[in-house]
Amino acid sequence: MKATAFITGATSGIGKATAEIFAKNNIRLVLCGRNADRLEGLRKELSKLTEVTSLQFDVSNRIAVENAIKSLPENFKTIDILINNAGNAHGLSSIQEGDLDDWDAMLDINVKGLLYVSKAIFPQMIARNSGFIVNIGSIAGKEVYPNGNVYCASKHAVNALNKGMRIDLNKHNIRVSAIHPGAVETAFSEVRFKGDTEKAAAVYKGYKPLQAEDIADIIYFVVTRPYHVNIEDLVVYPTAQANATILNKD
Repeated sequence: MKATAFITGATSGIGKATAEIFAKNNIRLVLCGRNADRLEGLRKELSKLTEVTSLQFDVSNRIAVENAIKSLPENFKTIDILINNAGNAHGLSSIQEGDLDDWDAMLDINVKGLLYVSKAIFPQMIARNSGFIVNIGSIAGKEVYPNGNVYCASKHAVNALNKGMRIDLNKHNIRVSAIHPGAVETAFSEVRFKGDTEKAAAVYKGYKPLQAEDIADIIYFVVTRPYHVNIEDLVVYPTAQANATILNKD
């Protein structure tokens, strides 16, 4: 029987790469994002490979999340795999110089958004006594680095929520896993540097960073293990990276 995967932040980066590898392997897709044009373009592209539907909403809007999930077509309502991928980083300021709007955006999307989506999908997984939740964290959820403060706090929260989900959902036979990437070359840095493409590009110069496809390949591996196997927590670096702040650059 074909599995259905629900992917947040599906229109770019890790989310898009995950949708692509899932589609190639005949997994039914629910693509979620905020950009309607990107969603529709990806839906059309991947519909050549598998069954696809899309939902446009902002994960930080609780009512929008609930309404979107309730609106799913009947043949997409049973979610077997939830990929909590939506997230962002705004700014790279010291905590004393941080922007309150940036803080709100990171906590609303990275923490509350993950909770809103998960809470809406938990009941059906519990009712079936099966399901798989993969939370996309970050090395920022394992370490704190200069000027990372609130972003690191949000990803530490994802790390804690991942552990909490695994404990509380264990009795319902639901697998829960987290992937924590190091440096991945995506549009993430452009958001962090607020559209400054020069600064964003400099982040990836002098070494070979991870690609979104690398993480997607790992996610696919994790979700396709035999059901008695749960890979609970993975930190993934490019070879050039030793920890959050040490990179071997040319």
